[in-house]
Amino acid sequence: MSEAATPVLRSQRVQRRARAALGICAAIAVLAFYPFILPRALNFGVSLVLFAALATAWDLIGGWAGQLSLGHAAFVGLGAYTFTLLQRAQVPMWLALLAAVAACVLLAAVWGFITFRLRGAYFALASIAVAEVLRIVSNNWSSLTGGPEGVSLQDLPPLFGLDLYDRRVEFYLGLALLFVALMSALYVAGSRAGFYLEAIREDQDSAMALGVNPLRVKLVAFCASAALTSLGGCLYGIYLSFFEPQGVYALDLSIQLVLMSIVGGMGTITGPALGALVLLAFQEGFRNLLQQRSLLIYGIVIVLVVRYAPDGLSGRVLRLYRRLWPWPSRSPSAS
Repeated sequence: MSEAATPVLRSQRVQRRARAALGICAAIAVLAFYPFILPRALNFGVSLVLFAALATAWDLIGGWAGQLSLGHAAFVGLGAYTFTLLQRAQVPMWLALLAAVAACVLLAAVWGFITFRLRGAYFALASIAVAEVLRIVSNNWSSLTGGPEGVSLQDLPPLFGLDLYDRRVEFYLGLALLFVALMSALYVAGSRAGFYLEAIREDQDSAMALGVNPLRVKLVAFCASAALTSLGGCLYGIYLSFFEPQGVYALDLSIQLVLMSIVGGMGTITGPALGALVLLAFQEGFRNLLQQRSLLIYGIVIVLVVRYAPDGLSGRVLRLYRRLWPWPSRSPSAS
């Protein structure tokens, strides 16, 4: 490849990132009309944008870096509990949010520093242990967390005059978080850090040989993922109004985020959000139609997607897009 081709390739990458950014903005703008189109399904709408944001946050470490975290519910629960307990102590809301984010980032830094030296199934098992430890602590520290009886968040001051218990307000807060998560994924996709994460995911030893520091790069991604997940945990606590350790620290919650990313496409910008849409839609639809058989249908959908779209639904969509609007493989000036 000649030197003249390099600016052309850079220009093409910039154009693709610009198109992706415009696509994200367009999707967010379309979703903004959801409360007006489906006002009676706001609970599903809040769950959709919230879990899409959480799955995208998980993918920063699970998809891009290839670190299978099965304990991401630890950040959801820690964020929810920190925010709720500080709010009940009459701490200003912005300070409670910062404290929740700081607590989760600190946990991610310590957790990652200790466990990122582990590989494969050992890291996944360690991640489960962290969430389980937090669940046990919250379950037994009754004087602070309410123990197994849970904790409620029934009285929140208005935010800029908005009622935080209004489902529309919660929807738009979740939509804002989804926008931030998607833009973070877009930044990673086109940045040097993103290339480092992909190199570590494919072959960590080779990445180290090229001068990449896997521990540092993965720690940064893990802390960013924890920060976004903690904000989702705060919103999740507001949405539930009442929660207990068994719910917010559940292994099922962590696995759900993993499955959303796998179904949508790991290591992609919009894949986890697409996976959240598909899985939640099927779960909601078949829950009322088949009642107890909904989990069976949910599992069948996952098996079909993994079987016929191993790189996720976003991979199928991308291949269709490239077939309809092919990207130039070589510029005339690249010779």
